[in-house]
Amino acid sequence: MSIVAIRGAITVENNDSEDIIINTVNLLKEIEKRNHLNKDKVISILFSSTSDLNKEYPAKAARNIGYKDSALMCFNEMKVEGSLEKCIRVMLLYNSNIDQKDVKHVYLKGAKSLRPDLNK
Repeated sequence: MSIVAIRGAITVENNDSEDIIINTVNLLKEIEKRNHLNKDKVISILFSSTSDLNKEYPAKAARNIGYKDSALMCFNEMKVEGSLEKCIRVMLLYNSNIDQKDVKHVYLKGAKSLRPDLNK
């Protein structure tokens, strides 16, 4: 068994707790679905959010949907002039037999612009 990294991102409409939680849950569930994940094999999830999102920790959403044993951590995304706003990014580290090249990274809503190569 090896460890694979699964990336994803989503944008939110509003800087409020409900919007941050709902969109983070949607992102995590889509990553689970596309990669056929077993939550027990998720080692850790790193979340970053842009500085304009400060009303809730995205990790709270992961705890709410059952990531009880995975290490979770939240960071501020580096501020780059002209970068995407109201964006939550995620990287899951996962114990798996799949090859890294077969991982399905998930970019939703406005975050699709971050990885246009995945949206062909």
